[in-house]
Amino acid sequence: DRDRRKLVICGISAGFSTVFGTPIAGAIFGIEVLYVGNIFYDALFPSFVSGVVAYQVAQWLGLKYLHMPGAFEAVFAGSFVVEAALAGIFFGLVSLVFVETMEAMYRISMKITIWPPLRAFTGGIVIAVLAVLFGRDFLGLGLPVIKTTLEGTPSPWYYFLAKMLFTSATLAFGGSGGIVTPIFFVGATAGSLFAVITKSDPATFAAVGMVSVLAGAANTPISASIMAIEMFGTKIGPYAAVVCIISYLITGHRSVYPSQMIVRTKSPTVLVETGKLLEEIERVEITPRRGTLFDLMLRCIDRAMAWLQWARELISRKKNKTK
Repeated sequence: DRDRRKLVICGISAGFSTVFGTPIAGAIFGIEVLYVGNIFYDALFPSFVSGVVAYQVAQWLGLKYLHMPGAFEAVFAGSFVVEAALAGIFFGLVSLVFVETMEAMYRISMKITIWPPLRAFTGGIVIAVLAVLFGRDFLGLGLPVIKTTLEGTPSPWYYFLAKMLFTSATLAFGGSGGIVTPIFFVGATAGSLFAVITKSDPATFAAVGMVSVLAGAANTPISASIMAIEMFGTKIGPYAAVVCIISYLITGHRSVYPSQMIVRTKSPTVLVETGKLLEEIERVEITPRRGTLFDLMLRCIDRAMAWLQWARELISRKKNKTK
């Protein structure tokens, strides 16, 4: 069983490295994606070997990759910290919405109790209707949209939401295909929207969005951070790493891979049963440690809610006296 697990990891690493042209990120992705809170170090060396060899073979066969080293350089100043935190929260929420959309679509498809091929045909009709409503940009991998977004061309605000629907419907109704490239589409277009809102560089946030949504949706912040460096250059690395980690934390114990096993919780504040698959989790408790920033924030919220309730009661009494 242990050898079989290593072979699976090597296959993941080789496939990731070959498809995206990121051998180091692919190797780390293979040992990071199976478990939440733990890295399978036993497979570290074979994972790196398979990832690097697969990448070299792909290079020898003439494959071309979407590598776009940018001129962005992160500066660790006060404004950078705020911007990174906001971006991490935003992309974490995008990741969470993506996961929930996929699960909701899967539940809907399971309620259609008909002959499986006919259910797949129904899914095709759903995709066709969505294509009529939103256009053909969301069919297939969407590489042209990803490329133009990374070049700095802002995409329409709804693109990342539409891609979530297309991908969720395709996979839920029996269609085959990967999930990583759609994650890149969602991340890049969501990053473009974030850049428009914050009046920042669209290309930079499209690149950061790609890797940070992967970090959140797949629970792979380390490989996603390395991927940013391999695809977009070293200067974007510090910024991408901070945003990836925040996105990973914001998503919580959710994933586009429900078969991931929880070995350790993401935070001591979050109580969840370890040793279970994500799809088996039924209950999550949040118990902030006393004296922490999170505890202070929750107490402030409770105090504000108490004051709000008191104000409502006071206004209600005054109205009753007036009557």
